[in-house]
Amino acid sequence: MSDLYISWQQYHQHIETLAVQIHQSQWEFNQIVCLAKGGLRIGDILCRLYKKPLAILYTASYGGENQQTRGQIQISEHLAMIEKSLGSHILLVDDLVDSGISLQEATQWLKNYNNPDIQEIRSAVLWYKSCSVVKPDYYVEYLEDNPWIHQPFECYETITLDDLANGVKLNTI
Repeated sequence: MSDLYISWQQYHQHIETLAVQIHQSQWEFNQIVCLAKGGLRIGDILCRLYKKPLAILYTASYGGENQQTRGQIQISEHLAMIEKSLGSHILLVDDLVDSGISLQEATQWLKNYNNPDIQEIRSAVLWYKSCSVVKPDYYVEYLEDNPWIHQPFECYETITLDDLANGVKLNTI
């Protein structure tokens, strides 16, 4: 597996490109749901740009050394949101679609969620890997060789608070 290193600048450019792509599609949605952790930053920025409510669904499927071992998908029991119910047209966002299982399972979870008013769910990610079992509705970059993506914030997974307190510099891309 190859490696793809993403800088903060590239990361934010991808989010802006995704936002414009969704806008140009002229699809109207009234709710953003992000998959945490990877989709949090993307959901936050899209929420601010579109002025739409944001809900958070926590999912986890990676663990092990450097968080690079894919395991069974886990989805939280509850959805975190301010509104009393979800919108009818949901934009589901994450950072990437790798196997596609998280996106697939989260979409099914939302369809089963206690809201009969859901009419449509579309997905948006920054990176779409060819090994995915699902194709997102919106994506910025298609990755045919399925690289491991090193995002600029992953340095926080290996540094400790003591390191920060002692002036250790982060290796941000």
